[in-house]
Amino acid sequence: MESTVNNQEMEKQRVNSTKWYANWKFITASIIFIIALFITAGSYYQITHFNSQIKINGIKVGGMTADQALKKLKTTVLKNVIYVGDQPIFDGKDTKMVFSDKDLPDLKKLLKSQWTFFPSSKAKDYSLMPNNQDQYRNQTLKKQVEEKLLAMNKRLKAPQDAMVHLKQGKIIVTNSIPGEQFDVTSLLKDYEKHKYISEIRLNPVYKQPIKEDSEYVKNQQKQFEEFLAEAINYKVQDKVHTLKASELIKNASISKDLQIKIEDAGDIEKRITKINNAQSTLNKDFKFKTHSGSVISVKGRGYGWAINVNKEIPRIIKAFENRKKSISASNIYGYGWNGEGYGYGTTANNGIGHTYAEVSLAQQRIWIYKNGKLVVTTNVVTGNNSTGHNTSPGVWYILYKQSPSVLTGRENGKITYQVPVNYWAPFTNDGQGFHDASWRGNWGSNAYLTNGSHGCVNTPPSIMRSVYDNLSPYDPVVVY
Repeated sequence: MESTVNNQEMEKQRVNSTKWYANWKFITASIIFIIALFITAGSYYQITHFNSQIKINGIKVGGMTADQALKKLKTTVLKNVIYVGDQPIFDGKDTKMVFSDKDLPDLKKLLKSQWTFFPSSKAKDYSLMPNNQDQYRNQTLKKQVEEKLLAMNKRLKAPQDAMVHLKQGKIIVTNSIPGEQFDVTSLLKDYEKHKYISEIRLNPVYKQPIKEDSEYVKNQQKQFEEFLAEAINYKVQDKVHTLKASELIKNASISKDLQIKIEDAGDIEKRITKINNAQSTLNKDFKFKTHSGSVISVKGRGYGWAINVNKEIPRIIKAFENRKKSISASNIYGYGWNGEGYGYGTTANNGIGHTYAEVSLAQQRIWIYKNGKLVVTTNVVTGNNSTGHNTSPGVWYILYKQSPSVLTGRENGKITYQVPVNYWAPFTNDGQGFHDASWRGNWGSNAYLTNGSHGCVNTPPSIMRSVYDNLSPYDPVVVY
């Protein structure tokens, strides 16, 4: 009996044990299920929502989905305030960010990149540019900022570059001086890289002067050194004068493209004036060897030349600046009808050459030479000595030739005579020249004293054609 009771007790304990085990398994499974459910829900939330301290372009999107973040970004207003350092320089108009549905994939990528298995409170501020171009931000506002910076620069002190100058013949380097103007190009590049937020803070960047020890300044010095070693061969007639930069140029500057500009032409002018005085023939006495071999001095009148120094100086300055090796004088003037200077191309026979007409007032005779050979000689009658109509002595030149011609005499502006001639070759601007005189009967050597011409050289008609044929325009005429 006692044994039966014990068996029943053991069976009861076994049944209770089985029930307890079954209940424990259920409870454990339930707990695991709940935990898994929480983990799954948390993971899903974590995957689909930004962490709590996340910002995009300075806008809080913590706890938001990508769609919610996009909606907030779409409605966010940009104040568009521009700073340089801590100084506000421009307050643009308020605009909305130009985010659109096209930006959702980028937001999802950003969401994925910031994901952590467990929620994180680590603060992060991501930068995201919309796919649509912000025309106001990229163009209008940028242009306004540029204009503002340029306007500010006008009121600010500009930097001064170190520069090289030639002063009193010495190469001088002036020191650079810092300025206050902004480096607009650099600031605009910084603007383009800036995050897409309301405030754009640009790091101050200032224009920098070219320093004294820069390669640029060294190149300027080198240019001046080479420049001062230059020389120009200046040709005047058959003579060549060496114009040395180191002797004639005392003050000059140099441009950024290394072009030297002469600032003082004083010594160049002195040198050209000296050359002009030594070689020119205008208003000077010509040494002339007469037909008889005697050497006399005859004043240059219509014939002669000189250098127009004032016009020649700019040519020489330009030649130095352009590093030319040689130039020839070109601004020649004289007493020609249009300011021409005659005789510049002639150096032989003291500037008169070997082709000329010689007129002796004392002997009342002319001699015409061609290339040093006598081709015509004849007695003549010159201006009336008793009435003051003397033929003017000096070195003249044949103005032109005309055949036939009508000679017109004037006194006090009134025509006193008009005489036809077959040949006419004037040599003074007031109407003296060679011509035939068919009306003349007295060809004696003393006729000019009381019965001379009005100043012309009357030539016997029988030989006048030969005289005329052997005269050419611009030939010198020496009257003494």
